[in-house]
Amino acid sequence: MGTYLSSPKTEKLSEEGENDTLRYGLSSMQGWRATMEDAHAAILDVDDKTSFFGVYDGHGGKVVAKFCAKYLHQQVLSNQAYGAGDIETSLQRAFFRMDDMMQGQRGWRELAALGDKMNKFSGMIEGFIWSPRSGGDVNNQPDNWPLEDGPHSDFTGPNCGCTACVALIKYKKLFVANAGDSRCVISRKGQAYDLSKDHKPDLEAEKERILNAGGFIHAGRINGSLNLTRAIGDMEFKQNKFLSSDKQMVTANPDINTIDLCDDDDFLVVACDGIWDCMTSQQLVDFIHEQLKSETKLSTVCEKIVDRCLAPDTASGEGCDNMTIILIQFKKPNPSETEAEEAKEEVKQEPSQEAQDEPSSSS
Repeated sequence: MGTYLSSPKTEKLSEEGENDTLRYGLSSMQGWRATMEDAHAAILDVDDKTSFFGVYDGHGGKVVAKFCAKYLHQQVLSNQAYGAGDIETSLQRAFFRMDDMMQGQRGWRELAALGDKMNKFSGMIEGFIWSPRSGGDVNNQPDNWPLEDGPHSDFTGPNCGCTACVALIKYKKLFVANAGDSRCVISRKGQAYDLSKDHKPDLEAEKERILNAGGFIHAGRINGSLNLTRAIGDMEFKQNKFLSSDKQMVTANPDINTIDLCDDDDFLVVACDGIWDCMTSQQLVDFIHEQLKSETKLSTVCEKIVDRCLAPDTASGEGCDNMTIILIQFKKPNPSETEAEEAKEEVKQEPSQEAQDEPSSSS
């Protein structure tokens, strides 16, 4: 559940940006929680024609969320599958890679550098609001992550963790990878469509995996503790030596959804459960459409959403969580520009009279 403050922290970390094909705004707020454990990544151009957005909702501390915000997109790009055009495989491998990278001496040192203080027994680290931009590190070049020797060489990784919901947009394709209960929703002609599903212990496939790995479910939580079945970190739930990473009680294995974007697509939302606990997907889409009638600044729209979700008190628990939301709006082609481009193409492709008279052939 987490500890609540006597009054909410309503200061917001907000930003926005745009390129030729889309623009985004985001806002993040601590709210009633005693600590801020969300992190995010919003990178318009991770490479040519590719944008990356991720929300990482931490639990038990913020350090794993911070680690993912710094490194996950780099690992997507550096994976061999990405270079071969297999985006889905590169996303999946990047999720698993986070757990690997946080182990050993190098992992311990990186986590310690990202956090304020560390409990060496539990591996839990706490930190402040952080994103690649605000942290001053938007270097997308991959780190080859050499192993290091040291007193923490046997470090098995942190027992805190985070959800991860990321959206990668390349040309006219959208790839969504999700582990946990953060969520990605697209608005298509005003209709909300969920592009991810929440991973909870009551799902039959998740329950079967937990039991097979030697765990149990009590009060809707794994071993009476964690109410998520997929997450990065949480290494105490991933210690069965006889099972692969995707078969552990808790796994970083993401569900991946790929869709073709079209002119009917209005915008995309990636947000943590602090938003979805307070609004359904369609309610949020309707709210955004209403705001966009009078507000052009997307970060301001996001700020209005987190303010709307913030509870007046902590009595119910709803609206008391950390909140992070990224709003990505697809730029519509200018009709006059589109017509001009089409006219140019027609002139270029118009065959000569001789060519028109020739019979067509197929190979």
